[in-house]
This record gives sequence, C-alpha cells and structure tokens, in this order.
Amino acid sequence: MKHFYTLLITIGIANLSLAQVPANYYDSANGLSGYTLKTELRDIITNGHNDQGYGALYTGYETTHSDNIAEAGYENDNTVLLFYTENPNGNDPYTYNHGQDQCGNYNAEGVCHNREHLVPQSTFNSASPMQNDIHHVIPSDGFTNGQRGSLPFGTVGSANWTSQNGSKRGSSTVAGYSGTVFEPIDEFKGDVARALLYFAVRYQDNVDSYGWSMFNGTEDQVFQNWAIDMLLDWHYNVDPVDAREIQRNDAAYNFQGNANPFVNHPEYANLIWNPNPDNQAPSDPTNLMASNPSDNSIDLSWTASTDNVAIDSYDIYVDGVFSYNTGNTNTTTTVTGLLANTNYCFTVKAKDTSSNESNFSNQDCETTTDNGSSGGDIDIFFSEYIEGTGSNKALEIANFTGTSITNMSIYTLKLSTNGNAGWGTTYTFPSNASIANGGVYVIANGGANLCSQEDDLNNAITSFNGNDAIGLFKNDVLIDIIGELGNNADFAENVTLVRKPTIDRPTTTFNLAEWNSFGTNDCSDLGSHTQTLSVNNFNIETVALYPNPVKTNLNIRLKKDTETQIEIYDILGKRVYNTVISTSESINLQNLKTGVYIIKLIQNNNSISKRLIKN
Repeated sequence: MKHFYTLLITIGIANLSLAQVPANYYDSANGLSGYTLKTELRDIITNGHNDQGYGALYTGYETTHSDNIAEAGYENDNTVLLFYTENPNGNDPYTYNHGQDQCGNYNAEGVCHNREHLVPQSTFNSASPMQNDIHHVIPSDGFTNGQRGSLPFGTVGSANWTSQNGSKRGSSTVAGYSGTVFEPIDEFKGDVARALLYFAVRYQDNVDSYGWSMFNGTEDQVFQNWAIDMLLDWHYNVDPVDAREIQRNDAAYNFQGNANPFVNHPEYANLIWNPNPDNQAPSDPTNLMASNPSDNSIDLSWTASTDNVAIDSYDIYVDGVFSYNTGNTNTTTTVTGLLANTNYCFTVKAKDTSSNESNFSNQDCETTTDNGSSGGDIDIFFSEYIEGTGSNKALEIANFTGTSITNMSIYTLKLSTNGNAGWGTTYTFPSNASIANGGVYVIANGGANLCSQEDDLNNAITSFNGNDAIGLFKNDVLIDIIGELGNNADFAENVTLVRKPTIDRPTTTFNLAEWNSFGTNDCSDLGSHTQTLSVNNFNIETVALYPNPVKTNLNIRLKKDTETQIEIYDILGKRVYNTVISTSESINLQNLKTGVYIIKLIQNNNSISKRLIKN
C-alpha cells in the first residue's frame, strides 16, 4: 500500500505556562522509517508513561481540554473543550465547567459530560493503562458519547443522528467500509486521527489481539487499509496540527509523562505507513464525451487513464466545480440531478490508489432536454416512502401543480402485496384532506414510533413491505406508482426513499433512479419536499443572488421587505442549509463543501429554485 500526503502546517505557538516536550525526546528515532520507527517510538512514549488512573482524567482535562483559545469562534472561557459539541465557528450550544456536571443520568445533549474512549473500552476489556490514557480518552457530552458508542470513525453519507455542532452518525461513504460510522466535524478530525495513531504505537505489543472494526489484527500496520487511508488524510489534509493541539500535547506530557509523537512530528505518520510513497500522478483522461441527455441527466464516457500503480476512481466536475467521485474505475457515468433545458460542461480527473490526481480531461458540453421526463401530466405524486423496522412505515404525497388541492376525494391509494397482479387494499382520503401548493400530505402507520409529521394514520395502506407495490390513483386511474405490480422482488426493504428534486410529476412506471435512498428509519425529510422544475406557476417577488459562484458570503437582495425562507439542497436533494430572512441580507456559506447546489426561496407559500455553485 503506497500513499502520499502533503504536509501543510503553519503554527504560531503562544507563550505556554506548561513545560514543553523536551527537544531531545525523539532523538533515538532519527533516521528510522517504517515499522522500525514505529517500534522505537513505542519505546520512547512507553518510557516515562505514568498511569494516573481513571478518576484523575477529570483533573488532567483542566489543562489538556480547556477552551482557552484566543481564536475567532472559540469562547476562551476555560470551559471544557469537547470535540463532538464545540462550535469553532460561533457560540457553543452549551458548555460545561471543569469539576461540574459530570455524568450522571442523561437523556439529551447538554445535561452532563463524561469520558470518551476514542478506541472503545470494549476493545481492550477496560484494562489499564489504556482505559486511563489521556491521549485517547477525551471529555465528551454524555449523550453524544452514547450516540457514538463503539462505532468506528468515518465519513457519513446519510446521517441518522447529528449533534448540535454537526458531528454525526450514519452510513459510511468511506471506500472499503460499508457499515455505520461516526464522523466528527473537520475541526477535530486530525485530533482524532492522531490519537488513534498514538494508540497504535503506544500499545503495539498487544493491539494485534484487540478486536475493533478499524483494526486489522496486526501489530505493525494495526489499521484496516481503508482506516489508515482515512486517518492519514485527516491528519495531513483535513485538520493538520495547530498550536492548540501542541499546547494540549504539552499538557498531557506534564500530566502523565509521555507525548503523542504525531503532534510533535507529523511527518512520522508517512514515514511509518508510507515509507516509499507513490507520488506519480495518473495520465489525463481523454476523449470525454457528453451524450444521451434527458430532462435531468447526461451520460459521460471517456478513455481510461494509466498509472504506475493503479487507477482508483475518477472525479467528475460540472461547470468546473467538483460534483462527485465515481468510486470505481469505470469509464462511464451518468450525471443526475440536473435542471431541464440547461447547458452543462463537464471535465474529469483520474485519481490513483495513492490519491494522486491527474490534470483535467478535455471539456465537453451538453444541454438537458425539456420534455417532462416523468412522462405524466403535472399532478400530485409520491415524494417519500419509509419502509423501516416494525411499524415504522409512511407515505408522503407532494403537490407542485401550482395550486392548492382542497378536494382529495378524486384521489385514492391502493396496495398490492407479495407480487399479486391486482390491487387490494384501498385508501380513501379523509373528507377534510387537502394539500397546499408546494406542500405535502403524510400517511403513517399508527404503530410508528419515530416520526410525528403525519396528517393521517392508517395501518392498512401502510402495511406494505419492501416488495409491495403502492399506486396513486386519480378518478380510479393510476397516475403514480412505487414498486412494480406483479413483481415479488424486494426493491426497497428497510430504506427511506425520497423523490429527487428534478421530478415534478407522477409516472406509472416505477424507476428507482428517480429516488434518493437513505438509511433505515430515516424520517429527517418527512413533512416537506422540494423540487426544482415546475417554477413557471410561481409568482415570487424579485430576488437577486450574487455572487454565483459563491465562495463565502451570498448576498440576497429582496425587491421589498418580505419574509423569505432560504433552503439549500445538495445535488442528491438533501437539505443542507435553512434560514428565514425578512430584509436583504448576506448569508455565510463557508461551511458548505465545494459543489453544485439548488437554492430554493419561498415567499407566501410560493417558491422558486435556482442553481448555486459553491467554490
């Protein structure tokens, strides 16, 4: 395994009252590399390590984990610094004072704090000194600690829980691991990575016997391939060492007599796990062609790149902005989530297994069609489907017809189970049912215990499983469908499906490509829906957005003061920003990742959507 990471660190160290790690502390490691270096570092940081015990950690945190940082976004108030709940870009949602509010019982964030083992205690049976090592045992909000549990760290695709500072738990997007992971915010990813690398060195003699999903059962590499790739990326690229962490490392050295070598010498990580790094970039992709446009998608194909080791994947750029990584070596892909009747220009970069990246391919452009790709007339349609555990089942129907629908008696839902060729259970809407323009109607199972956005409870129509078809009928004529009538194959078991924002009308042929898929029991989008095509019927006050593309601040100028809801959705239709303004304002989008988004502006139940590019 060969990987290379560029080290970019600019550190200004304030005057510290604590003694620093001695200048000659690592002298015996000079000139070493690979696992020989790792073993020497083990000897260095084991010698002098004085286990202070589990109870003393709270005392140690007073110097190692205090918010005494004189930087914008930090309070500098000497409260407990918590990786999972600190907000480095504004006011913390809550704080704890040292020596107070230690857990304790808790049922929500902000109740009490305790001690979080970045390498779970169950991994080493709560043995000492691992249980008491302040380099990897950090203070944490008790409830948030419980939500992380013993999960591995990773990057989350679909979150099923998010802390008040943005740390989240959910499905993994890390290549090589498909389970549930916990993702801290970028500000602390390097801190977490260096703590885990420290653990792999300090406890090298026994770590091969510790069972955890990030470990590979060896005492040399210690980590699974996917895990070490990610940790090195967090260490070097996402969150390099800063003055705050150096100060914390010095405090830990004073507390228990040893230091984290990856804080003092970040280069050690590459020297151990990448002693012979691959730094040769792949050749550029060629012959890129954009073709086969639809209302919301365009196909891409290109000639493969070559590399001295191996190509890993390709990065796709839309109008010069990174959109997504293919995750494989295929030389074709379909870009989805596009707007109708819009010209798009595409380029591609190759990435090898060491994360070296090629230059851009040639550029090719294509214009999406404007044919109403869903195939039916503008009408209400299924917008969300939840098939969760037990009775956690729900259906959402959206109205983007341009007018409110107050007479629902002409619509019905029908259910076909277990591959039957005919329809069975029929649902009739209550006499007072209605759907405002741009609104939704939610029908949930009465036994559901995770969502509370329903307009009606009905156990019969929501008794479906992941292989059952559900039809939406108008005047007893099918206009929209989830699943395939007469087909008993599972298509949506234990998932949440949300209709993509480019779909604006019903269709009698089910196409899973029209839906975004999320994890089991995910109802975070239930109760509202967005789509980006049918805007001609909306009459919204004039709004100007600039600059676009935007880097940090987006200016929103209203023609007149009007309460305006601002919603921003990523290319998969997931809402990533939401606020309400009443006058012209500038909103800070610095935390949005680079990419293509849809910004939706809503006034008086009318809305319009525009494409937004974040640089």
